[in-house]
Amino acid sequence: MNTTLRKDADQIIAASLKAVLPDEAVFRALKSFRPGTGRTLLVAAGKAAWQMANAAVKALGRVDDGVVVTKYGHVKGEIPGVTCYEAGHPVPDENSFSATRKAVELVQGLTAEDRVLFLLSGGGSALFELPLVPGPELQDITGQLLACGADIVEMNTLRKRLSGVKGGRFAQLCAPAQVFSIVLSDILGDPLDMIASGPAVPDTSTCAEALAIAEKYQLKLSAEARHLLTQETPKTLDNVTTQITGSVRELCAAAETECRALGYEPMILSDQLCCEAREAGSFLASILRTYAGSKKPLAFLAGGETVVHLTGKGLGGRNQELALAAAPGIAGLDACVFSVGSDGTDGPTDAAGGYVDGASAAALKEKGLDVFEVLQNNDAYHALQAIDALIVTGPTGTNVNDVAVALLIPSEVR
Repeated sequence: MNTTLRKDADQIIAASLKAVLPDEAVFRALKSFRPGTGRTLLVAAGKAAWQMANAAVKALGRVDDGVVVTKYGHVKGEIPGVTCYEAGHPVPDENSFSATRKAVELVQGLTAEDRVLFLLSGGGSALFELPLVPGPELQDITGQLLACGADIVEMNTLRKRLSGVKGGRFAQLCAPAQVFSIVLSDILGDPLDMIASGPAVPDTSTCAEALAIAEKYQLKLSAEARHLLTQETPKTLDNVTTQITGSVRELCAAAETECRALGYEPMILSDQLCCEAREAGSFLASILRTYAGSKKPLAFLAGGETVVHLTGKGLGGRNQELALAAAPGIAGLDACVFSVGSDGTDGPTDAAGGYVDGASAAALKEKGLDVFEVLQNNDAYHALQAIDALIVTGPTGTNVNDVAVALLIPSEVR
C-alpha cells in the first residue's frame, strides 16, 4: 500500500466530512425561524437527525417536546426535551413505524399559534414511516427496489404513496400549525419532494410515474399496494417553510479545497454521479491511466450516489464496490481511488467506503481473490478487509451523498 496516498486520502476524507457537518448549517437556517405564541415542537428524521436536533436545541435553548428518529448506532446522547429513537435503514422495521407513530401523536391537535420544527436528512424514507400496507409487505417492496437497482427517486416515488407521512402528508397532519423544515439534501439536484420522500413538501411525482416504475421493475405488489399507487398525494401545502442546508456540492467543494492544500491540481468531474458503482470505479481508473504521464499531482473528484445491482450474497456497499472495481485499472500506477459515504456507513456494513491504490490488485491476488468474482458476489467488504483497505469513520452525523476521489502522483514526486 502507498502510505503517502493513503495518508492524503484520510486527510481529504476528514476535511470533507468536517465541512458538511450539520451544526453550523442548522444554526444558519434557524436565523429565519420565528417561534409562534404557542408551543414549539421538534421532529427530526434521518441519519443526521440526532446531530441536527442537538444543534437546534442548543441554538433555541429549549423546545416544548420532540421526537428524533435515526439509524441504529446514531444516537450520541440525550437531548433536553426530546425523545430519541433508533430504527431500521435502508429497510424500515417495527421501530421505524412505532417511532413515527410517536411523532404523529406529538403533532395532533395543534393550533395556528404552534410551530413544528421539522429536521430532515437522508435515510428518512426508511426511518420516518407509517405504512398504509402491512409492515412486512412494505419491507418486501423496499427490498425488491434495492435489489433491482432502482434509483432513489424511483424508490421514493413509490414509497410516498404507500405511506401515511410521506409526500406532504406529515405537514397536513401538523396543520393548522406552521412547519419550519430544515433539510440536509442527499439527492442529486436537491428535489425537495424526493428527499426522505418529502414528508412536508407538495409532491411533484404522479400516479402514472409510480405505476410505470412498478411495471419497469416487475415488482410483486398486493392488490392493496397497487391500488395505493393510484391515489394522488398532496400537490399544495400552505403551512410549510423550507430551507436546504447542505448538499453533495458542498462535500465536493470541501474535498477539492483539501486536495489543493495537499498539492494536487483538482478537478470536479461531476456532483451528480448516478451510474453503477463498479462502472464509476472503472471510469476513474481509466482517467488515471490517461493522465499517468502527468508532471504534476492530480486529483479527480466525483460526487453523487451510485447504484449496485445485487448478483451475489456477499457483504459490501456502493462505495466499496466503486473502489474495488478501480483496482485492476490502476495496477502499478502511483495512484489511488477511494470513495466514501458522507454518513459514515456504506450498505449494511460498518465501513464508510473503500480505498485502493496501484498495489491493491497484486495484494488481492496474493490473498487468492479475483476482483471480478468478488464483484459478482457483491463481497467487496471482505476483499477490502483482507488487504486493510476499508475506510471506517463511524457515524458522522451528516448525510449528503458520497464523494469518490482519484489521486495521481508523478513518479518523480514519489
